[in-house]
Amino acid sequence: VAEEARKLSNALAATELVLQREQHLSALDGLAAAAAHELGTPLATIHLVAKEMARDLAADDPRAEDLHLLAAQSERCRAILAQLSARREQGDVMLQRAPIAPLLEEIAGPHQGLGAEVVIRAEGEGALEVRRMPEIVHSLGGIVENAVGFARSRVEFTARWTAESVEISVGDDGPGFAPEVLSRLGEPYLTERDEEGVAGGLGLGFFIAKTLLERTGARIEVRNKKAPDQGALVSARWSRAAIEAPPL
Repeated sequence: VAEEARKLSNALAATELVLQREQHLSALDGLAAAAAHELGTPLATIHLVAKEMARDLAADDPRAEDLHLLAAQSERCRAILAQLSARREQGDVMLQRAPIAPLLEEIAGPHQGLGAEVVIRAEGEGALEVRRMPEIVHSLGGIVENAVGFARSRVEFTARWTAESVEISVGDDGPGFAPEVLSRLGEPYLTERDEEGVAGGLGLGFFIAKTLLERTGARIEVRNKKAPDQGALVSARWSRAAIEAPPL
């Protein structure tokens, strides 16, 4: 019991670290925008004073060229900071949403060309833009990585949606999950593939992924494919309202 409690505590701590990292990145983005706002006034002052000082100097005064350079560079800094602020404002809307197919491509990208082919499919009723949540990107990326590690040659990364729901699944053509593992998947224990290559479980990584996905409203299902197909299949299903991006 004590060992299981320790593993659960470690797994929860790892999950929190993942969330803290994503929140830290978001906070840095906010700090950049705040810095751009705060630095705007002193840069404007530098620009103005440099121009006024240059105006009081003779045209052939060697200091005039330096002052013109100072004014030009301060104006350039103000333009860069303005771009940072604009990107932050645009990012609040545009970078937090994505069409479903490009999002799957982004998630699968780091795992392409590492052995098994990752085939992406997106099919459903009309176009679908979803909220680009870090929990979803991180978790599905880990599940795809695991599938690539166990697949013989192919991983299918599929999104299907209707007017009511959205389902994203990751299936491989590997040996599938060992029977004794299926009943324990999602618990924070650590296992490795056995000598015959049978998937021994996703362990701590899957616990973290499952926890994060459930926080977004997903319902997770893990099973082996039905004969004659072979391999493991992990799917996450949301109500469409929980994951779809709001209208612009």
